[in-house]
Amino acid sequence: MSPTNRTVVVTGIGATTPLGGDAASTWEGLLAGRSGVKPLEGERFAELPVRIAALAAVDPGDVLPRPLARKLDRSAQFALIAAREAWADAGYTDKAGEDEKIQPNRLGAVIASGIGGVTTLLDQYDVLKEKGVRRVSPHTVPMLMPNGPSANVGLEVNAQAGVHTPVSACASGAEAIGYAVEMIRTGRADVVVAGGTEAAIHPLPIAAFANMMAMSKSNDEPEKASRPYDTGRDGFVLGEGAGVVILESAEHAAARGARVYCEVVGQGLSADAHHIAQPEPTGRGIAVAMQNLLDDTGLKLAEIVHLNAHATSTPQGDIAEIKALRKVLGDDLDHVAVSATKSMTGHLLGGAGGIETVATVLALHHRTAPPTINIDDLDADVDADIVRGEPRALPEGTIAAINNSFGFGGHNVVLAFRSV
Repeated sequence: MSPTNRTVVVTGIGATTPLGGDAASTWEGLLAGRSGVKPLEGERFAELPVRIAALAAVDPGDVLPRPLARKLDRSAQFALIAAREAWADAGYTDKAGEDEKIQPNRLGAVIASGIGGVTTLLDQYDVLKEKGVRRVSPHTVPMLMPNGPSANVGLEVNAQAGVHTPVSACASGAEAIGYAVEMIRTGRADVVVAGGTEAAIHPLPIAAFANMMAMSKSNDEPEKASRPYDTGRDGFVLGEGAGVVILESAEHAAARGARVYCEVVGQGLSADAHHIAQPEPTGRGIAVAMQNLLDDTGLKLAEIVHLNAHATSTPQGDIAEIKALRKVLGDDLDHVAVSATKSMTGHLLGGAGGIETVATVLALHHRTAPPTINIDDLDADVDADIVRGEPRALPEGTIAAINNSFGFGGHNVVLAFRSV
């Protein structure tokens, strides 16, 4: 098929998160303002400076058959569960080729992870030290590969148009969705399974993030630890899970009579070129990504009524994002309802963009912005309309929403969606 600039739509969603084992229960938890952060139990976490995390509400081992689960890293388990839900939600009943609505060479998969199979790597090293060479699992390499989740999802649905794994730290999931959009727009695929996953709740990553002073140490009040925009915020809370969407050309979706959640307007990308971990304090790079989105898509500022912010609950990062929003949107920021869903899910690193895309799609579909919780004392530098306490109804008519994702290394990804 020759390259085109085709309209891309969302036809399916799937998720497994600290708030629920599927997209519906996750959305219910977001609207209810429920925190998924809990104490970490067990001796191996006892001496850590951070002993809280947002564990998945449903363990993937309780969902997947044991013979399959034991061959997959936890990150791939989450990705497969979310992808299966999204695939069914889009109306597909079997893998490509066997379901005649999509052929294998017109189907792609782009599932990202910021860290990959880190728990497999660390656990199998412990096996090597404690039990010897012969006890190391022969599945270790396929399990620890960062492309393992995408590869396994691709195998599940028989995707042959391309299976990819962007890795850009906490922007990975959003970058995967943006890459998938381009696959469809340029004619490489008609349908792409896209999103992000992460499973890094292990003593070593937690100790490393804690020693960087990046994580909250509010161990005594776990449910209040993730508090974007609050003056008392002291870092992010690590979460786990996956969020996946089915992206499809509008023509392909219409031809098979698919239900459409929303249109994907496009993406804006940039890099800070500032620091390997710290955000650029003025939000310069974020502003460039947002302006690129507006310039490339023609999205009108008056259309934008909702934004799912990156807002990890770090002192510098939260403010840099707000500064960028005000710089680009100007007075139009005043009519944008800003939600920071990491206040409930924690920060899923490379999975964040996937889950927050699901939340953004559902916010448009239901015309409801979820609340941000744990704001007792709003930072005076937060010059934006933050949805607090209760969900907020979004306007009728044609509206648009933005999902922001940023990552260590200065990666900035801004995705935009429009109601249908």
